[in-house]
Amino acid sequence: MRRGIAATALVASLALAATACGGSDSGSDKSDGPLTITWWDTSNATNEAPTYKALAKEFEKANPNIKVKYVNVPFDQAQNKFDTAAGSKGAPDILRSEVGWTPAFAKKSYLLPLDGTEALADQAKFQPSLIEQAKFEGKTYGVPLVTDTLALVYNKALFKKAGISEAPKTWADLKTAAATIKKKTGVDGYWGSTQAYYAQSFLYGEGTDTVDATAKKITVNSAAAQKAYGTWQGLFSGKGLHKADTTADAYAHIQDAFVNGKVAAIVQGPWEITNFYKGSAFKDKTNLGIATVPAGSTGKAGAPTGGHNLSVYAGSDKAHQEASLKFVKFMTSAKSQETIALKNSTLPTRDDAYTAQVKADPGIAGYQGVLAAAQPRPALPEYSSLWGPLDTELPKIAGGKESLDKGLSNVELAIAKLVPDFSK
Repeated sequence: MRRGIAATALVASLALAATACGGSDSGSDKSDGPLTITWWDTSNATNEAPTYKALAKEFEKANPNIKVKYVNVPFDQAQNKFDTAAGSKGAPDILRSEVGWTPAFAKKSYLLPLDGTEALADQAKFQPSLIEQAKFEGKTYGVPLVTDTLALVYNKALFKKAGISEAPKTWADLKTAAATIKKKTGVDGYWGSTQAYYAQSFLYGEGTDTVDATAKKITVNSAAAQKAYGTWQGLFSGKGLHKADTTADAYAHIQDAFVNGKVAAIVQGPWEITNFYKGSAFKDKTNLGIATVPAGSTGKAGAPTGGHNLSVYAGSDKAHQEASLKFVKFMTSAKSQETIALKNSTLPTRDDAYTAQVKADPGIAGYQGVLAAAQPRPALPEYSSLWGPLDTELPKIAGGKESLDKGLSNVELAIAKLVPDFSK
């Protein structure tokens, strides 16, 4: 899975940092030659990296006095690698940073504030919520490169065969639809995930979250959260509802079933658009239905906002920072984002990059339509780590090995250790 948000590598390595560092690399630049900046790209090495490499070459052609040292870093290792490298003054000049990393790195003063710089010259063109998500304590530390969120994706043909003309608006509607689909087609109507990130929409649907960052309160075991996770748990049993898969390969199992027409609907993100189209069920791309995640009892629907920013290392010297800012502006321009969207089927972060050609891809157009329900994460350095305890307990709950009350109590205790100044 591209995201890998809930868990990052536990062992940091200095090997890559030693061979690809911005600040310490500066000494290799010749005074009469181009200045070299190092970029750690955390995109998928097979499906996405070629596009980013090509754009880096375009930047070099347009800026012959700057050379880009491109390094692709596995996403699940990048957070710890950068943390280690920055702490030893050997980080790359630019990092493709998952949005959840920004507050933690900014708090440690690893990132350069970008307000008023060349990199944010087009700030008004970006979706405001994405700029907000790149902030920490009032300053902006990243420029949004790609964004994503979760949506209910469904097989239009199976829904039509079952006599269902539109996507379910609530989780209760989804449960009803699943039973109808099973009865009319013999195929399960919905297969849910046990991962914490995918359960986040259930919390938003009840107007809550794992914590209230403003009030400094842990809310994962509140009445609203219990209701949310109760709804989530209820979608693993019943007619047309696939039982919980708690194996290590659950993500792949769910994805494979959906793309090959063995389940009618799942909750998924746009990073799988290209893989949807590779499945037998979506050879006709227009068969892919994309709708806002169902709403909870509040009547409102919400999905977590993901994606990546480009951030500049605060430890680089002035010359490298100025070159990096120019590079960030180039990579996040409307033209570059259009190219990235067309090549990688990812979502741009600025409205002027959604050109007619980009929106001709039904997957991108569909996900653009659900972005209004995407909720930015609070600027809490520990926030992304809060999903860790949930990823431990939720599979036990979904698999019937632990009660909901016991599981959420365990999560509450674990989160209390991560944010010790928060009340319960």
